[in-house]
Amino acid sequence: MVRIKERYLLVNIIYPPDTSTSAADIPDFISQHQPTVERLTPQALLKGIKAEVGLLFGDYGLGAFEGSLSVKYLSLATSTFILRCPRAHYQMLWSALTCMDHIPVKDGRACIFRVVRVSGTIRKVEEEAIRQARQLILAAKQHADAASRNTSLRLQPEEPTLNVVDVMDVVDQGSESENDMEKDDV
Repeated sequence: MVRIKERYLLVNIIYPPDTSTSAADIPDFISQHQPTVERLTPQALLKGIKAEVGLLFGDYGLGAFEGSLSVKYLSLATSTFILRCPRAHYQMLWSALTCMDHIPVKDGRACIFRVVRVSGTIRKVEEEAIRQARQLILAAKQHADAASRNTSLRLQPEEPTLNVVDVMDVVDQGSESENDMEKDDV
């Protein structure tokens, strides 16, 4: 019995910052990882990917993925999805995703499809997706905490501070040691 070899690709949908609106207080990592539109379905995503593969690789590319390309996971909240494809053709799929420049729905927003991880098992790809989601949540919480601290600090009047440094605490790292100086004096 021959086992079918497959690859799983973890892909993030990243949205470039919108230059028409001013969002100076929103960090880039939050503005780039926005939720995806509700109209995006696994079927629409597959249709768009297959159209891009056909555009880049023609009939050969379409035949390589016929019946073997599938969306295993799609999260609209985190703009993340997992694709399953044949091991021999995962690089074609990766290049097609790299060339896609918008969400494959009517009037889809401009975006970048970034392949984050390629693995032979879905388990490792799922672990990476969970790790990234946790990092994004922690970064957003830290930004929110820092913003709330800055707001509360602005409400209090600032007092001038004076830093006192003891001369004995300062060590010059670049100078010669005392033993080397004594040898030079002799």
